Amino acid sequence: MAAQYDYELEFTVRDYECDLQGHVNNSVYQNYLEHTRHEFIKTIGLDFKEMFDRGMINVVARVELAYKTPLASGDRFVVKLHLEQEGVKFLFYQDIFRLPDNKLCLKGKVTSTSIVNGRLTVSDEIAKAVERLKAAREKQ
Repeated sequence: MAAQYDYELEFTVRDYECDLQGHVNNSVYQNYLEHTRHEFIKTIGLDFKEMFDRGMINVVARVELAYKTPLASGDRFVVKLHLEQEGVKFLFYQDIFRLPDNKLCLKGKVTSTSIVNGRLTVSDEIAKAVERLKAAREKQ
């Protein structure tokens, strides 16, 4: 994966996200990743709800998570995201870093795909948004 990130979003851990040991429950990390993906998608001109209403269903096909350092209540952290496309798959490389020390807490890879009118495919709309993202990367 490239070291460059396409998007980042900051959070603060809330008390109710923690387990009895005082760490963020493992399942909560997926919520952080999903919210970041949804916010990122908006920045490239797409909206999950609007696409769904038009028959484009975006689904997660696979999630790979490597937990490195636990987060605790009150910790501030940032989720950084990098998107790649492989055929009909979108690979979201997402890393979580605690702030302000930038300690790596989680490395994730979320594979998603789209179903349009019951068929596994990439819509032209999504393909164009990804192309715009690639063009913006190349300008940097």
